[in-house]
Amino acid sequence: LLPSNITSRSLQWNQIRKLTADSFKKYQDLKNLYLQNNKIRAVSEHAFRGLYNLTKLYLSYNKITFLKPGVFEDLHKLEWLIIENNKISQISPLTFHGLNSLILLALLNNSLARLPDKPLCQHMPRLHWLDFEGNHIYNLRNVTFVSCNTLTVLVMRRNKIRSLNENSFSSLQKLDELDLASNKIESLPPYLFKDLKELSQLNLSYNPIQKIQTDQFDYLLNLKSLSLEGIEITNIQRRMFRPLRNLSHIYFKKFQYCGYAPHVRSCKPNTDGISSFENLLASIIQRVFVWVVSAVTCFGNIFVICMRPYIRSENKLHAMSIMSLCCADCLMGIYLLVIGAFDLKYRGEYNKHAQLWMDSIHCQLVGSLAILSTEVSVLLLTYLTLEKYICIVYPFRYLKPGKCRTISILILIWVIGFVIAFIPLSHKEFFRNYYGTNGVCFPLHSEQAESTGGQIYSVVIFLGVNLAAFIIIVFSYGSMFYSVHRTAITATEIRNHIKKEMTLAKRFFFIVFTDALCWIPIFILKLLSLLQVEIPGTITSWVVIFILPINSALNPLLYTLTTRPFKEMIHRVWYNYKQGRSIGSKSSQKMYGPSFIWVEMWPMKENTTDLTKPAIYTDSSETSVTIHSTRLNLY
Repeated sequence: LLPSNITSRSLQWNQIRKLTADSFKKYQDLKNLYLQNNKIRAVSEHAFRGLYNLTKLYLSYNKITFLKPGVFEDLHKLEWLIIENNKISQISPLTFHGLNSLILLALLNNSLARLPDKPLCQHMPRLHWLDFEGNHIYNLRNVTFVSCNTLTVLVMRRNKIRSLNENSFSSLQKLDELDLASNKIESLPPYLFKDLKELSQLNLSYNPIQKIQTDQFDYLLNLKSLSLEGIEITNIQRRMFRPLRNLSHIYFKKFQYCGYAPHVRSCKPNTDGISSFENLLASIIQRVFVWVVSAVTCFGNIFVICMRPYIRSENKLHAMSIMSLCCADCLMGIYLLVIGAFDLKYRGEYNKHAQLWMDSIHCQLVGSLAILSTEVSVLLLTYLTLEKYICIVYPFRYLKPGKCRTISILILIWVIGFVIAFIPLSHKEFFRNYYGTNGVCFPLHSEQAESTGGQIYSVVIFLGVNLAAFIIIVFSYGSMFYSVHRTAITATEIRNHIKKEMTLAKRFFFIVFTDALCWIPIFILKLLSLLQVEIPGTITSWVVIFILPINSALNPLLYTLTTRPFKEMIHRVWYNYKQGRSIGSKSSQKMYGPSFIWVEMWPMKENTTDLTKPAIYTDSSETSVTIHSTRLNLY
């Protein structure tokens, strides 16, 4: 048995289900009583009778649904009453009868749907701290806080408050902190804060507030901290924050808003992961990488475009497709080059120009250029892959495509790319500022989009068109490899064909790997954004600047620079150059010019005939292997 003169008792983490009358009557010296983490459902009206010296009572993490009026009437010295994480659905002012010394009342995470119609603090005249976080309160009446004259902290975050009356807080003239975050407040009455002269902290974050009055904060002369996170302030202007001379900390949704409160010492956020208060590209790594990748992409693709005519190839149509792909990828290099140029232009003072830049026609056109490059490149890769797939998997059924059909397909792909890129610019009402959601003007929309139309359009492109194209590419290359692998197994005695098969497998793997490296992170980001998962801006910047241009930079390497005809051409040029320098005589200047034909995708009929002559190959499986190897190893 415990002595009757104890001052503190802890009954946490037990199986207590009910508090009966006079449960603690003999412990009249008790000052602290801890009853958290039990299974208390019912509390007797006289459960705390006789505890005249109790100062702190904890009833958190139980299953209390109702507190009877007068249950605390003997707790004349109670200062802290914590009843968080229960299932209380309603309260009555008479419940707190006798709590004349109460300082802190916390009713967090219950099911409280409405506050009493009578003044809440009429039996708690000394109440200083009132916390109703995480309930279901949807309305604040004018009389609710009438008698709470000594209240200094009021927390109403994570409720369902939709509207406020002009006089909701008029009696709280000593209020120091007001937290209304994460409710459903859509508008603020004009003079809502006019009587809160002593208020130093105000939190309105994550409410669907559509507009803030220009003079909304004029009366809060002592305000030191203002939180407006998660609020899109469409009518923001410096006039709103100019009267707040004592404001030292302010929190916005976008770092660009910090320019409207230049006198505030600390403004957050100071970056969105891509841009910062000073620079369009926040980190030195981003700035260096933009210039390096743009140079590599532009040089590689222009080099391929210039060198393609010098590669003697029967299949000029396929060469045309590759050159078209290089043009599309080159646009990505130009896009990065423009972003790097504007980063230099705004270096050190980006915040002054951030909003104007993202709303400008330059940003819209640059973003359109990036999407045009991306979509045309994706569609061309899909087209080239399908052509290879048909040629390799069905070698005897394949018909060489005509010039008109190839040109028509290429024109169609570019038209589709232009349509996808420029539709958002033609319907401003539906898409709003589609390309101007970040400093690099790329509409990835990895966080909750400002426009529902923009969000839907972004999902259709990245999770519709691009995901389907990626699946087609992976399936086609897998089928190609399987087709060659199956043919090689049929003729296992021919080791050189198996070696060629492994070479092809490596090339297939590298092509699919680079596509996956580029697109899988984007698909994941889009899925997470649909699930409303918060994604840091730093991750978005890595995707847009570091990952997205990978294909544009590597496509020339994969489709031209590593192919055998290109290597032979370089070898021939280098050999002729060495011969010309080392031997001066006329006879020794006879150029080395190996004769080769590049059968890329669609070999001529006479080539197929030569490959299948019975005099040379008598076994059908060997013939198939040879055809596959010739087609695949040389494309």
